[in-house]
Amino acid sequence: QVQLVESGGGLVQPGDSLRLSCAASGRTNRYYSMGWFRQAPGKEREFVAAISWIGASTYYANSVQGRFTISRANAKNTVYLQMNSLKPEDTALYYCAATPRISSTLGVGVDEYDYWGQGTQVTVSS
Repeated sequence: QVQLVESGGGLVQPGDSLRLSCAASGRTNRYYSMGWFRQAPGKEREFVAAISWIGASTYYANSVQGRFTISRANAKNTVYLQMNSLKPEDTALYYCAATPRISSTLGVGVDEYDYWGQGTQVTVSS
């Protein structure tokens, strides 16, 4: 089992930046791909970004490409999501997810991840 805890959310203005962190604990000696998802009120949970175990591969949703950057520090069992040029439509509860499943492509679906955090709220408003 792996436990994930997100942090770093908050209330910011449009154009501001935030960095989310996801700390993993438990069985962290396996190779996990990690992802970030978000869910706005009344909407389904959607994919934001993913990163492979080594960090050599990353993938982003079109809506955040060029503004968000996913990275990881395996020595710290932590994954980050740097969010720049934030927009009101980025407002959502952001979740960190992990999967030990091996695949030729990074997962973008909710059902492709096995472990989830509780989420951290990001609100972008003027």
